[in-house]
Amino acid sequence: MSVPYTPFPDAPAPADAAARRRTTQIFCASTLYGAATLAAAIDAECFGPADRRILLVTNNGATPELSPAFDSSPAFAHLRDRFDTVLSWNEVIAPFHPGGWSPRADDQPLWERHLRLLWGLGEDRIELAVESIQVDPALAICQIFGGTPVDVYADGLMSYGPTRFRIDPLVGTRVRRLLHLDLVPGLKPLLLTEFGVEPELVPTDAFLKVLDELGGTAGAAAATPGTEGAALLLGQYLSALGILTAEEEEDLHLQMLRGVVRLGHRRVVFKPHPSAPVLWSQALEREARHLGAELTVLDTPVLAEVLYRRMSPELVVGCFSTALLTASALYGLPVARTGTGTLLERLAPYENSNRVPVTIVDALLPDLADGPAVAQRRRGMDVAELTDLVRTVGYAMQAKLYPGLRPTAEKFLSTRLDSHTWRYFKRRRIASLALPGVVPSQLAFIPRNATVRRVARRARHFKRVVGR
Repeated sequence: MSVPYTPFPDAPAPADAAARRRTTQIFCASTLYGAATLAAAIDAECFGPADRRILLVTNNGATPELSPAFDSSPAFAHLRDRFDTVLSWNEVIAPFHPGGWSPRADDQPLWERHLRLLWGLGEDRIELAVESIQVDPALAICQIFGGTPVDVYADGLMSYGPTRFRIDPLVGTRVRRLLHLDLVPGLKPLLLTEFGVEPELVPTDAFLKVLDELGGTAGAAAATPGTEGAALLLGQYLSALGILTAEEEEDLHLQMLRGVVRLGHRRVVFKPHPSAPVLWSQALEREARHLGAELTVLDTPVLAEVLYRRMSPELVVGCFSTALLTASALYGLPVARTGTGTLLERLAPYENSNRVPVTIVDALLPDLADGPAVAQRRRGMDVAELTDLVRTVGYAMQAKLYPGLRPTAEKFLSTRLDSHTWRYFKRRRIASLALPGVVPSQLAFIPRNATVRRVARRARHFKRVVGR
């Protein structure tokens, strides 16, 4: 039996057929916060018109089988109407994990054809909106739908830092813009600027409106009875990232509790990370009884931003959570940070993608241990100095990707490096880049001199040969 020929989806079509092609926008999200950001961007008409909008949900938890995806939560029902279809990426690639699977290069066209058939895309024009484009699953999806335009949206503070890895130009050059919330007013994101990608703000009013919708859920109301005006502690589960041990993170939470009680707060709410051990909450409850404080531990998953609207906390405390900046910049709440100094020392390698978020929070927000600074809501660096700091740290992290930032780094390190700002750098990294602060200026040319590097490599080679 003969099979009718069907042209490959990317094959050139006649002019009249091309004019009739539908446009399908595929939005990829792994968190409720990310989906809320997308919903706000859609409401604000940051995306053009489309015949169909698909939300592709990815569950990137360590064990997705044991932790339901965010689209199963009651709050998601308030975002659902922005999309025509909701699909699961985990179901498509099962039993593989979204963070550890990508198609082989030769198989990418086959996967595109498969997904077009599976999702009923036909010959639609595809537009993608993804987060964390440097890694899977976003990178895998962009590779499968090759040649399609891509918008990247920021799901936190990492967009202010450099691109984590060198991205294939076949993907990077397709990115049209970076959508982000104005979490640090005046600070321009560095992410993807190596491809000339310009940032675009998602209007704050649109995002706050979406959060108000989420705050109307029964789960949010049940989570916060009688907590108005209490101090709010934010847990992050940093031990899962290997930055702190479980014992150190538990102690960090205890420090938060002691710190707010020392500042006079007797009613405290702790919002644990959804994956954090229950034992941490028990330790906090024992310490609260010892300190004579009233502690409420939230056992219902709810966005911190929803709590801000319902609780109006007198103080929000955390380590380097993005929610600290949303509390400060979007809700005007008093905030304090703790533990950032330890994290700046522990983060490894230096190019760890959490370094810029930790740097921003440490440089901008008052330390919980500094009572007067917290009471006066004293800010750290101004935006101009913070911009230079972030770009200097970004250059030190990814010097090869951002060579144009070297003059900024040299100027900052020459004029503003002191006992406090040294916390944001490592001497070994500064020395390897021949930046001011470690290497005398008259010898700064050495690490950048090709002849000197070649002689050094030859000397190391001979040393290894002789040592055998």
